[in-house]
Amino acid sequence: MPRLRVEVRAVADKPSSLEQWVPRTRLGKLVQEGKITSIEEVFTEGLPIREPQIVDVLLPDLQEEVININLVQKQTDAGERSRFKAIVAVGNRDGYLGLGAGKASQVRTAIEKAAMNARLNIIPIRRGCGSWECGCGKPHSVPFQVEGKCGGVRVVIVPGPRGLGLVASEVAKVILGLAGIKDCWTRSYGSTRTVPSFAYAVFDALKKTYSLITPMDWVR
Repeated sequence: MPRLRVEVRAVADKPSSLEQWVPRTRLGKLVQEGKITSIEEVFTEGLPIREPQIVDVLLPDLQEEVININLVQKQTDAGERSRFKAIVAVGNRDGYLGLGAGKASQVRTAIEKAAMNARLNIIPIRRGCGSWECGCGKPHSVPFQVEGKCGGVRVVIVPGPRGLGLVASEVAKVILGLAGIKDCWTRSYGSTRTVPSFAYAVFDALKKTYSLITPMDWVR
């Protein structure tokens, strides 16, 4: 199967226009009316995000990065059908990250679909200073070691001291940077050359930063 790879690059255009947005969900109407003004309220109430414009309104400084583009083919009765599959990551570099995929016959359309899907999958990322070498208490790394898996790829993110930087591959650096993590070590196992699986493994590891309750979350 032929395969097309594109280097990581930024997306300049927004996938949707907020000026023409007509909300169709209850959460969208609450956001447009100004009754919900922060993304924290959405996750605190456990409300599902079904419209990408909601994220654009609550996180206006959201940034996008194209992680990978592949040419995929499907065998049909009429012959082979070729389409492009794009993987896009979005984040505000301050604790919020989303990852999505999209398929289309045109590269631009595939990127737009992936960007919309990434907004619907946005999650909060817990940051902290989990390295025993540092102890500064600032949210520059992950609070503890986390592990993510997707397909045949497994990724472990280890907290690092302040000033270390991101010891990771180019794809992982982009995703960690969008999440707002500045210092960490990473270990990867399996078929890491499969970029989509590797990207989703990193995303799964970051998602698990809220799987544990730390002393800061205790209610007194």
